Amino acid sequence: MFIAIAILLAFYLAFNLGANDVANAMGTSVGSKAVTLRQALVIAGILEFTGAVLFGHEVSQTLATKIVNPEFFVDTPEILVAGMVTVLLSCGLWLQIATFWGLPVSSSHAVVGAIAGFSWVAIGIQGVDWLSIGKITIGWLVTPLISGAIAAVIYSQIRWWILEQKQQIIQLNEWIPWLSAAILSIFGVIALPAVTQPLTDLLLVKLGVQLPAHDIPLLVGSIAVIGLTVYGWRQVEHQNANPVEHLFGKLQLLSACFVAFAHGSNDVGNAIAPLAAIIYIHNTHTVPLNHLTIPLWILVTGGVGIVAGLAILGKKVISTIGENIIPLQPSAGFCAELATATTILLASRIGLPLSTSHALVGGVVGIGLVQNYKAIKVQTLQGIATAWLVTIPISAGISAIGFKIWLILH
Repeated sequence: MFIAIAILLAFYLAFNLGANDVANAMGTSVGSKAVTLRQALVIAGILEFTGAVLFGHEVSQTLATKIVNPEFFVDTPEILVAGMVTVLLSCGLWLQIATFWGLPVSSSHAVVGAIAGFSWVAIGIQGVDWLSIGKITIGWLVTPLISGAIAAVIYSQIRWWILEQKQQIIQLNEWIPWLSAAILSIFGVIALPAVTQPLTDLLLVKLGVQLPAHDIPLLVGSIAVIGLTVYGWRQVEHQNANPVEHLFGKLQLLSACFVAFAHGSNDVGNAIAPLAAIIYIHNTHTVPLNHLTIPLWILVTGGVGIVAGLAILGKKVISTIGENIIPLQPSAGFCAELATATTILLASRIGLPLSTSHALVGGVVGIGLVQNYKAIKVQTLQGIATAWLVTIPISAGISAIGFKIWLILH
């Protein structure tokens, strides 16, 4: 019964995570009218789930074993289990409240704060791994700066070489191969080797064909770049009304897919890391100290929860990201999403739980500074920044209070 409750709470957290963070994957695409809301939910749902299952284990291990010092719970693993349950509940509650107000908060902030909150009550100040929290906090601070800088550089170049030229179509035709290569390179270098590994193993084991590890990813990437280029040229030739932004809408859809994949791979860890620790302790009666294997069914549970929340309650936060910071055209949305995917996928590969909302908001603001800083809606940014600042203390407080109540009852 206790395990069933923990699974339900993990699903509840994943549900609210999906409802809030869906804007990070598709908000700019909907805001620029590149896709409809329904299309965005379907596309993001599939790719969020895929990213969660393929890459979600890295960040989950970081959250489950690096935020709290597990050696303090070696003799009392049941205390760690109770703490992780309060983490699931407190984070789910805060994300639900933030979603109600349409605020794109950081689920990474919420989970790290909640883990630190119960650890402080259970063990004291020494129960928290402050070094790991410090590294993650630095990542949170630099994320919007890095993403904003990347987005600003990409957009300024696109504006200079394409959007402000008299012969936009000719310039765009020249740039399509480079844009296609950039998209596939950024995504492929980080993600494609893992995606194509089963095919490589099949050729080696079943057929005895030995290939260098990078050959299949390079082949897939090359075919995709050529396909994107040909597709882009056809779109330019056959589209009459604003063909430049029309094509950027197609490219933005692709970049949005990458953001959804990156978001699923990074943020699913926020929902399932506490559950993974609970299941590990239940099965082994020991505390995970360094390495924690995440069972596939736990990754699937987190992925399904994210998709469900995204589909049912995701609409509110989408409007904040996509419409209420700056007016977006597909060319600008494409740059913001490309910068976000780059930042977050890199973080996922090294197991660092960064904030997708920080990355995307930073990207949108970076583009706004290049376009016209006066068009940035400062009031919206103030609300988002306030939500970011209070997330850690609120989630830590809820978790600490919940854990204290558990101690009193037991």
